[in-house]
Amino acid sequence: MSSKPLMDAHVREKIIADPDVLLEDQDIMRALVAANEQTMGTNIVDLRGIAMERLAARLDRLEDTHRSVIAAAYENLAGTNQIHRAVLRLMDATKFEVFLHDLTTEVADTLRVDVMRLVLESEESGDDPAVKKMDSVLKVGKPGFCDFYITQGRDIPVRQVTLRQTQADDDTIYAEQADYIRSEACLKLDLGEGRMPGMLVMGSEDPHLFTPQQGTDLLTFFTGVFERTMRRWLA
Repeated sequence: MSSKPLMDAHVREKIIADPDVLLEDQDIMRALVAANEQTMGTNIVDLRGIAMERLAARLDRLEDTHRSVIAAAYENLAGTNQIHRAVLRLMDATKFEVFLHDLTTEVADTLRVDVMRLVLESEESGDDPAVKKMDSVLKVGKPGFCDFYITQGRDIPVRQVTLRQTQADDDTIYAEQADYIRSEACLKLDLGEGRMPGMLVMGSEDPHLFTPQQGTDLLTFFTGVFERTMRRWLA
């Protein structure tokens, strides 16, 4: 081995002054280990090299997990902020008409949904002129309509929050926008003792905005706030 340095003097001095730089660079360490294995030949098993490879692989997995956790935390924080802003907007309304208007405008924009519909069950038809006037947001259904819509007629438990991908077969909820809705959130509403249930439906053109695999904690909170707000208006 020659005693004359083959490396650039400036690079060599920098490495000697701070060797930790090499140890922290995974690509350089892999290259050094590979070079060391070549000098040993093919008949020698380097257990240290194998252990380092396994540790490096484990470190890569841990870093991927760490990044995923951080991304999920930021996403959850963003979702929480969205729900909080939507709730504050609901509480600002001083008239029921304004409350309904806000659902289809500011609240829908805040939650990034394309359609928002409030469904109330009633023994009476929805032909009342006052109801017709708010047809763009308020729908009236017969008793049992909400459960039937949420379960799609199947014999399954009715959850407070149901998230799913969909392709609307009729325009009962979404009217002329039915052809574009690809996912929805159905929030079952308990409007208080002596009142029929209701439902808040959020529809999106994005098929991935609402899926069954997503958590429902934030929308469950939003449902609880919305229920209490509706009870105030219906009192």
